[in-house]
Amino acid sequence: MIHNLYREQQLSCDIKTAWDFFSSAKNLEKITPKDMNFEVLTKLEQDEIYEGMMIDYHVSPILGIRMDWQTLITHVSHQKSFIDFQNKGPYKLWKHHHEFIENENGVLMTDSVDYELPMGFLGELAHNIFIKKKLEFIFDYRREVLEKMFNQKK
Repeated sequence: MIHNLYREQQLSCDIKTAWDFFSSAKNLEKITPKDMNFEVLTKLEQDEIYEGMMIDYHVSPILGIRMDWQTLITHVSHQKSFIDFQNKGPYKLWKHHHEFIENENGVLMTDSVDYELPMGFLGELAHNIFIKKKLEFIFDYRREVLEKMFNQKK
């Protein structure tokens, strides 16, 4: 079964600042919970993502078990949106659409993730018991970090 996780957050910054931060794979480590031991493995020759870019990671999402993850950037609309697609990793499907919408308060950032777990019934059982909660925790953590980075008066 395909699930969807949707989040949005208002950022008090201009579109260039938001885009520069989110389109750099190097910044993923900053917004991922420390206990996931997230590490970007790809040596990035350029900072900004582009269509066709592949990025390799290590991540330990469950019980400290280290997993390989490879993302393929399948779509980029400069300063508007991009899509990363799990090429290799723990999910049967992972498609993450990031969108940035300028408004009078800065930038509204949205995340929409379509994902599916492997192993049929067992995957769904795992989703209901802990994976859904873990994903919500990860995106809640991101919200908190981004709130401090972009929305607190300095």
